[in-house]
Amino acid sequence: MAPPSSRRSGSNKKAQLGLFTGYVLAGVGILVGAALLAISLLRPETFNGLRSMASDAAAPIGEVGAAGRTGGKNVFDAVAGYYRAGSRNAKLEEEAKIARVKLAEAEALRQENARLKAALRMAEGEIRPVATARLIGSTSSSARRIAYISAGTRDGVKPGMPVTSPMGLVGRVVEAGAMSSRVLLLTDSESMVPVRRATDNVVAFAEGRSDGSLRLRLVNLGVNPIKKGDVFVTSGAGGLFRPGIAVALATEITRDGAIAQLLSNPAATDVVLVEPVWQQKAIEAADRLEEKAAQED
Repeated sequence: MAPPSSRRSGSNKKAQLGLFTGYVLAGVGILVGAALLAISLLRPETFNGLRSMASDAAAPIGEVGAAGRTGGKNVFDAVAGYYRAGSRNAKLEEEAKIARVKLAEAEALRQENARLKAALRMAEGEIRPVATARLIGSTSSSARRIAYISAGTRDGVKPGMPVTSPMGLVGRVVEAGAMSSRVLLLTDSESMVPVRRATDNVVAFAEGRSDGSLRLRLVNLGVNPIKKGDVFVTSGAGGLFRPGIAVALATEITRDGAIAQLLSNPAATDVVLVEPVWQQKAIEAADRLEEKAAQED
């Protein structure tokens, strides 16, 4: 067998050359690093320019990163704000509902106070009421229109006495018990009240229609002077009702008068006053004359 050759192949020489080159570069790098370290320790201001250049070169990349972080933060803030706004809106809507209820209650109390004050002013007027009572019930579906009040003979109430509210005339007492009374409402078919237009002396009779409205029949027939919106009050004729009590509002013109809306709606009336008969002596005198005439016949 032939002895191995002592010559190395070309590949081995290339490997040795590469290894040597690596050692040389590593050594040079160590020397350069040591030199730079020594310079930075002895004279740190030497690399200020290089650091500024590096910072300037990295600034655009930093701005992009900062914008990304800000944008992401804004997105999360917007989402969180959306959910917070939803809960706040729900809370505000609930508070608004409660406020509307409280406002309605306050308005109801204001109206009730206004009615009571009006009744008090009526009680303090020239006509001293016989009694102050509450309207405790009334018929609505029956052909007869009757109401009940919480005052009777113990309070001085007698049949024939007018019953009024702050809005006007309600009716008259037809039957008085000890603690309650029956009132014939103006809308009953058997009710008839002498009235006049509030602005002049156009006189008529207000007759009940049993449907919640009144018929105004003119006393003097001819050209109908009534217009829609005219207000009619008691005229005082007959001596039962004192003059000037509000009765009705004309809503529809007819050939001999008008159809009118009752101003003092019993369904919306709480407190009423029982007043004395306007001219009791005149009514008693008229009753005596009727009785005398009947006896002579």
